Amino acid sequence: MIQIFGTNKSFDCKTAQRFFKERRIPFQFVDLKEKEMSAGEFDSVVCAIARQEGSRTDAIDFMTDKNAKDYSSIAYLDDSEKESKLFENQLKLLKLPVCRNGKTEATVGLCQKIWEGWK
Repeated sequence: MIQIFGTNKSFDCKTAQRFFKERRIPFQFVDLKEKEMSAGEFDSVVCAIARQEGSRTDAIDFMTDKNAKDYSSIAYLDDSEKESKLFENQLKLLKLPVCRNGKTEATVGLCQKIWEGWK
């Protein structure tokens, strides 16, 4: 099943939900204000993005919202510290929405071309 992690106020998260609703693809929406990703969920998303981006470090960089108010809290950290900082501050630092299809596929942000291949 597809999971969408985001917030109810985010326009991009609403767009993702509408995309799957219109195609009658079942999904579960998880509001990060109520419940953040578990360590296992976060790790599977990072691994899936790392397969696309080339490495875990590149995945963490890709997943980080560089326009976030709190971006400066992660921007100058050592690469080894960025992943834990991103996990601890998902709501403030993650690029949204995070969409996960099982444990092997994931996207960050609006990726409708990729979603079209998901069932």
